[in-house]
Amino acid sequence: MKKIIFLFLCLFPFKVFALADSAKANILIEYSTGTIISEAKSDEELPPASMTKMMTLLIIMERIDAGKIKLTDMVTVSENAASMGGSQVYLKAGTQMNLDTLLKAVCIASANDAAVALAEYVAGSTDEFVKLMNAKVKDLGLKHTTFKNVHGLDDEGHYSSAHDMAFIARELLRHEIILKYSSIYEDYIKHPDGTNTWIVNTNKLINYYDGLDGLKTGYTTGSGFCITATAKRGGMRLISVVMGEENNNIRNQDTMELLNFGFANYKMETIVSKENKLGSISVKFGRVEDTELTLKEDAVDLVNVLEENNYTYEIVKEKIEAPVYVGDTVGKLIVYANNEKISEYELTVKESVEKANLFHLYGKNIKRLLKGYY
Repeated sequence: MKKIIFLFLCLFPFKVFALADSAKANILIEYSTGTIISEAKSDEELPPASMTKMMTLLIIMERIDAGKIKLTDMVTVSENAASMGGSQVYLKAGTQMNLDTLLKAVCIASANDAAVALAEYVAGSTDEFVKLMNAKVKDLGLKHTTFKNVHGLDDEGHYSSAHDMAFIARELLRHEIILKYSSIYEDYIKHPDGTNTWIVNTNKLINYYDGLDGLKTGYTTGSGFCITATAKRGGMRLISVVMGEENNNIRNQDTMELLNFGFANYKMETIVSKENKLGSISVKFGRVEDTELTLKEDAVDLVNVLEENNYTYEIVKEKIEAPVYVGDTVGKLIVYANNEKISEYELTVKESVEKANLFHLYGKNIKRLLKGYY
């Protein structure tokens, strides 16, 4: 990935270096490419407070998508979950809540009791769930994060960085359903006894910053005020993180400053859409001889608004045998900007191809014979 050149440095030299300068650490990245637009002390290891719950939610979302758990599953609240302090929705031990409601409680109200209930449901205990969290940290290649709990309350040895929080958020946003929860400003949690708990989003920016629909706030005495925010405008999604802020107002102002800078100075260029026709690929032993190629995701580039590029690309195909399924990697698309390689994207097949049986092979050979190929 080519490095972003800050063309506005000459126009705004002091502003660029003073972005979110009240924070102990901050970062701004673009979602689809993962490009870092701005950062300051982004690898500093700090208490992440309730931003921890992004990893808790990521583990949950992965299991939902894998079909291991469902939103309709009923979760029994343990004594341990019900006893959690801090932000909570006052779950009662022994009662049952569906998983969908508990997710809503975590995303909107940052409920510690709901986070613990979910963790225990998935892994049997919070200790086992924390092992899953730290294993995911390693899978993502993050170097400045260790989790000791699922909720983010101050705990010795529990830390992360602005960089790592941003990339955990990026991974979480691959599960788009999370935005259904994080974009809700207020709602009610209905308890089994008929009572309701009114919940209001801890992220007030969703109410007045254009395009902002998530993601997770945080505060403890050890962490100060933190927030990981995401907003989308004009096809570009940004993720910002500020940590160690003095108060909520400064936290929000610094977040808006980061996002405003990104939206004002950068844009996304779609080089090749996943809807584009990219030719076909031969499938050995398949029921059909070839099938159409497609991108798994759009090939894009993040550029300065003043930047113009000449894009080209090449397609590299693998030798494949049936069966091959939609989502399987069968090649790559290599993108060049001004003759310089900038990125690679995985190719897959538009339709799955099953392995041919003897009947299909016989039919294909007859067709080839009739066409004079033998």
